This record gives sequence, structure tokens and C-alpha cells, in this order.
Amino acid sequence: MEIEPSVVFTIPLFGGIPITMTVVVEWIIMAVLIVAAVVVTKGWKLVPEGTQNVVELMVEGFNKFVEGALGEHWRDYTPYLGTVAAFLILANTISIFGLTPPTKDISTTSALAIMSITIVIIASIRARGFKGYVKYFFKSPINLFVNVLDLFTRPLSLAARLFGNIFAAVTIMELIERAVPIVIPAVFSLYFDLFDGLLQMLVFVFLTMLYIEEAIE
Repeated sequence: MEIEPSVVFTIPLFGGIPITMTVVVEWIIMAVLIVAAVVVTKGWKLVPEGTQNVVELMVEGFNKFVEGALGEHWRDYTPYLGTVAAFLILANTISIFGLTPPTKDISTTSALAIMSITIVIIASIRARGFKGYVKYFFKSPINLFVNVLDLFTRPLSLAARLFGNIFAAVTIMELIERAVPIVIPAVFSLYFDLFDGLLQMLVFVFLTMLYIEEAIE
């Protein structure tokens, strides 16, 4: 089991920019999402039907889910949360198609965690104003300590939780595939590759949403 992603090729710029398998798979996921968005939304009608109806029901359900937590502020943060959810659905379950999940790489989960905490900080500044945010941040020595600690522990927790669970699932599946016949791994794949991947997406999005909710209170 390799922890460090392998280098697929190197871009001959600035002394060589290594492109790892993680980056390649992320590009594939982004391409799939972009193409899917273009294809699915092409020719939409005022009265939804078929695929459009299914997509709109999914989007509406997600919007209500976010609105239940963020109230009137849901419109500001649903695009980010929805994008992260769509990316993680593919990123966490792409091993079904024989590719290595990019979330098995700590650099990917760290980047996602940093983006989420940045959104949380922006949400807090928008809710309190810059002066109000600074005043809240430096309210007392204890408050300052807790807030500074949060800036490090929350993204660390988000990144480590997602990375740890996906890495463990991939490792277990590789061990199963080496130890038992082909039919049994297919059964376990339903949990480790599919269910667990979707569960980790929900956990990451829910925690990010919870942090935003705390920031705008």
C-alpha cells in the first residue's frame, strides 16, 4: 500500500512540475462534473420533465437541507456546499471504477478543509462585520485562545477524518481483493467503496455547515 501518490508525468516548467495520480483523478472528476452539468442542463424547460425533474428534486432537497440549518443565509453558502458534495461523491467512490480516490491523499482533504474554514471565517465576518469579528475574536484571553485553537483544530479534524476513513476503506478493500475470490470483494465494495464514501461526504458537508451556522449566529 502506497501512501504517497505516484507521479504520472512532469510539466517541463519552473524546473519541472510533478503531476501525481491524485491530480490526474481530480482533473477527471472536474471534467465529469462540468460535462454532466452542461449535458443535464441543456434544453431545460419551464415545466420540468424527465431528467430535469429528477435533478431539480435533488437540488431542492439539498437546498432545504441547508436552509434548515442556515435559515435565511442558505442561498449564500449552498453553492459551495453543493459543489463540495458533488466533488466528494465522485472523489470518495471513484475506486468503483478502478481509480484511486483523491481523498486518499492528505493534500486533497487538507485543501478542502482549508477552503471550508475560509468560508466559515468569511461567514463570520459577513454576519458580524469586520470590526465585530475582530472584537469577537479578541473578546477575552480565553476567547482568543479558543478561537486561535479552532483555526487549527477544525481544518485538521476535517482533513484527518476524511483522509483517515477513505484511506482505511481503500486499504481494507485491497487486502480483501488479495485474500479472497472476486465475488466477495464486490459485496464488500458496496460498503467500503460506495456507502462509506457517501457517508464521509455527508459528514464533511454537515460539519462544514455546522461551523458556518455557528459563525453566523
